[in-house]
Amino acid sequence: MSSLFTGKVLIRNNSEGDEVDTEQELSLRLDNRVLLLYFGAGGCPRCQAFAPILKDFFVKLTDEFYVDRASQIALVYISQDQTEEQQDTFLKDMPKKWLFLPFQDELKRDLGQMFAVDHIPTVIVLKPSGEMVTRDAVEEIGRLGPACFWNWQEASEVIDRNFLVAEDFDDLAPRSFTDPIRRLKYKIEKATSRKPSQEGEVEEETGDREMF
Repeated sequence: MSSLFTGKVLIRNNSEGDEVDTEQELSLRLDNRVLLLYFGAGGCPRCQAFAPILKDFFVKLTDEFYVDRASQIALVYISQDQTEEQQDTFLKDMPKKWLFLPFQDELKRDLGQMFAVDHIPTVIVLKPSGEMVTRDAVEEIGRLGPACFWNWQEASEVIDRNFLVAEDFDDLAPRSFTDPIRRLKYKIEKATSRKPSQEGEVEEETGDREMF
């Protein structure tokens, strides 16, 4: 799906506002993933009601405190805000892994026309091939939460990440000074839970989460 943004710049919603502008970077962020295009605006009342739901949905699929490995999903915010200040204010509270187009980029309008977006909020769900899975997933996300991702993943025929380069926690930018300590504690606890018991039997892990 990186081809949709070839020749364009995407911006990571982190404090540095890192640009994703090379073919390799775009491929790393978008290829072999279910891609969500979120058309919304910070000043839209319906968007204001939906944004916390979408944020929670995305975080529960990608944050290491909820899952062992981030799901193969990417989201690009297609801003319909009236001003860049409104866009920046909205994104300030959204996940750092979101991507967005520069405010003045005309591709936002082109994408709206391409996918016949006639209202906001709208969430277009695309396969890695670019084929549409659903034209508007707003209601589905609100009703099913993260569970609806598995339907999209199956329909998208996404390659299992186990055959790809792992996204290790150590590669992630720490969220605070204590974050590396929390991650190390998480790894130690996980490794300990897999050690053989004194009777020579492997202890069963309780509450084990699925690998993505």
